[in-house]
Amino acid sequence: MKNYQKRVVEEKKELDKKISDLKGFLLSDDLRERVLLSEISRLTKQFNLMMGYSEILELRIERFDFEDVA
Repeated sequence: MKNYQKRVVEEKKELDKKISDLKGFLLSDDLRERVLLSEISRLTKQFNLMMGYSEILELRIERFDFEDVA
């Protein structure tokens, strides 16, 4: 695996951990008691964008084997 490919894999791993942590926070029982609704909305948008970015990284990773052949 090339160096840039290793970096992409590591980036996705780190991003997925952050997504998991944010999801846990957003699903916490007392979230509405601790955070303003407007901030929850922003965090939800952030979560959705992070998920999209993770999906793109996954698509790139899936193509790595084909890139090495070309």
